[in-house]
Amino acid sequence: MTPKILVFAGSTRTGAFSGKTADVAQKELALLGAEVTRISLADYPLPIMDQDLEAAEGIPENAYKLARLLIAHDGVLIATPEYNGSVPPLLKNALDWVSRIRTDNGKKVKPFDAKVMALCGSSNGRWGGIRAVQHLRQILTHMGVDLIAPQCLVPDAGKAFDDGGNFVEERSLKSMQGVCKTLIDHAWLLSGQSRGA
Repeated sequence: MTPKILVFAGSTRTGAFSGKTADVAQKELALLGAEVTRISLADYPLPIMDQDLEAAEGIPENAYKLARLLIAHDGVLIATPEYNGSVPPLLKNALDWVSRIRTDNGKKVKPFDAKVMALCGSSNGRWGGIRAVQHLRQILTHMGVDLIAPQCLVPDAGKAFDDGGNFVEERSLKSMQGVCKTLIDHAWLLSGQSRGA
């Protein structure tokens, strides 16, 4: 069975370090035999999470689309930047909207429940987005996500990639390879159990 892995970044900025990190993850996951879906949150625009808006208009369709993608994949890898020592609002807003979904076309759904996920961080500072990753871990754990322990942090991200979008340092590549292998192993195990394999 080929594991299906969803990959996206927490920033949609042109040339974003988190986007480049997600691109490296996409390559490494594919090399390990996963079926990878790489998306951009720019393709799923959402209003600021507002319960009055939800009450008046319902949950936006793009939140449902993201939820369906989560459900359809065995594992997820998120590459986040760090904004003021925490998670960027674009990413947090998307997670908040998807967390509101309880049913889809009459079917009960829990998009995050026991979903296997991996986290990567990047920043131009020396800590590689570790504070954003820590906060994201807290958020996703609260949502019921099964987070793997390995994580890939990319410090000094402005110098971390070559012209081809690859990591300059072997250490970063080895870290990403470890994250991707662990994610695939856990996703394969969990999906096999859920399907009675």
